[in-house]
Amino acid sequence: MPREFRLPDIGEGLTEAEIVRWLVAEGEHVEADQPIVEVETDKAVVEIPSPYAGVVLSHGGAEGEVIEVGAVLVTIGEPGEMSTSSSGDDSEEVASGEGGDVFAAAEPIVGTLSEEAESLSTPGSTASPAPAAVKALPIVRKLARDNGIDLETVGGTGPGGRITRSDVESAIAADHAADARPAEPEPAARPAHHEPPVRTHAVGDIAVGAGHGISDEEMAAEAAVPQPEGHRKPMSRLRRTIAANMAKSWAEIPHVTTFDDVDATRLLEVRKALGDRHGYKIPIEALVIKAVLPAIDEFPEFNASIEGDDLVMHSRRDIGIAVDTPDGLMVAVIHDAANKSVLDLAGEVRRLGEGARERSLSPNELSGQTFTVSNIGAVGGGHGTPIVPYGTVAILSIGMARLQPIVYEDDLAIAPVMPLSVSYDHRVIDGAVGRRFMSLVMENLEEPALFLAG
Repeated sequence: MPREFRLPDIGEGLTEAEIVRWLVAEGEHVEADQPIVEVETDKAVVEIPSPYAGVVLSHGGAEGEVIEVGAVLVTIGEPGEMSTSSSGDDSEEVASGEGGDVFAAAEPIVGTLSEEAESLSTPGSTASPAPAAVKALPIVRKLARDNGIDLETVGGTGPGGRITRSDVESAIAADHAADARPAEPEPAARPAHHEPPVRTHAVGDIAVGAGHGISDEEMAAEAAVPQPEGHRKPMSRLRRTIAANMAKSWAEIPHVTTFDDVDATRLLEVRKALGDRHGYKIPIEALVIKAVLPAIDEFPEFNASIEGDDLVMHSRRDIGIAVDTPDGLMVAVIHDAANKSVLDLAGEVRRLGEGARERSLSPNELSGQTFTVSNIGAVGGGHGTPIVPYGTVAILSIGMARLQPIVYEDDLAIAPVMPLSVSYDHRVIDGAVGRRFMSLVMENLEEPALFLAG
């Protein structure tokens, strides 16, 4: 008997996912636990394995389409069986298997444009025929309705001419581009008797002249309102998630940022020595995380979160690292960082960075941080004002170390100076505490023996 596999919740609060690529085609055999499809969530591209062995009877959506959690992802059965969603009949279909089990067909992908409207006609008029069926998933039809797109004008690129989400997004972009073109100015009408036009403004219901004339050219210039040049394109799923999280954090968290500079001479010496000993470059983030952990122990409010009227002080040290990817900024998480050595942290920074750029990390590796480190120095940055990730209270940004003159024991010296910026939630952390936290981090960075000995 055909079995339906529905899209599971593979992340925290996942509501929908976009089908990126089918790994097993319709009609092909699949083994239990064999990856069958790649889907994109808000943060990652994830392979979903098949829970059953058998033949793929039908896919629940085409590549590029978005399906909701709980919707049929794939139907699997035996050779020769028919998928419960493959019938052309729009009515609900049921079938009985051994033991009298009954199952319902998946929602058909074919809908009509008249789902939410009634045909209205005046007495004596002839009702117009119902519009032809348009092949599109409900979520695709909703996207079109929300943006004023007539699906009958959209060409479908999916299987059998089905209209995909990408088709509708392209139509939206084209519609916006058309709206953005400057309108051709209409020639200004010349007043009767060729009298000079008078600029007026309204006071209540009375038009009052401004007292002087304006030329036809001026009136035409005022009538032609220029539109900004360029084009629009829909934001990617990841970019929409980033935008929503940033807006929520900025709106709810009163940010304060403390700036300072640290002499990174000893830090870079230790980094080089470790790299020479072990034969690979040590990511600077690994040493910074190790330096931050004692400061978190001293000031645990930096490793907390707000829940209602309570401040939750986390016992774990799950450190997020900001990763610059081609698709946008992502935060990968080193869980239980306090129990990892510098070399362990270095390996995790490299692994998570590569996984984030390849969009191959699991949801667990992209969530749950209790404190975040952002290395903007990797792209040449200095001081910054990092936004606190929602659900945490603090983030440390490190800039690129550059040679600068400094005063050292009453003498002028040249040293690599690393900019530091720590942003924190002022509801939780007072300025004096923020300053003490920064001072301890600086002390550790300037002498790595203080945190490597622990």
